[in-house]
Amino acid sequence: VDLVESGGGLVQAGSSLRLSCAASGDTISNYALAWIRQAPGKEREFVGAINWNGADTVYEDSLEGRFTISRDNAKNMGYLQMNNLKPEDAAVYRCAAKMSYSNVDKTFAYGYWGQGTQVTVSS
Repeated sequence: VDLVESGGGLVQAGSSLRLSCAASGDTISNYALAWIRQAPGKEREFVGAINWNGADTVYEDSLEGRFTISRDNAKNMGYLQMNNLKPEDAAVYRCAAKMSYSNVDKTFAYGYWGQGTQVTVSS
């Protein structure tokens, strides 16, 4: 499956953004989806994941409540809604996919990745 993210940009602290992940080449419902971010000079960080039908989600503890992952299998799309953005949220956000919904917080477990979309948050 090929993944392409969109929706990033420059926003002020306190703003919201919704990132999109468009899948092609396979039916997205075959995959668990995750959002993973990486800031300059830092390691990749798990943001959250959603199972194949959207019935289950898991988030990095510090982000739960501000970030929401969803999906629309009919459109072959995944989404990341980010609210009350903070400067420390600035990073490249990448969509990733894997067949199983196990070890979803392990970034090395994902076999399919998008190129990423940049999110910049000004204070």
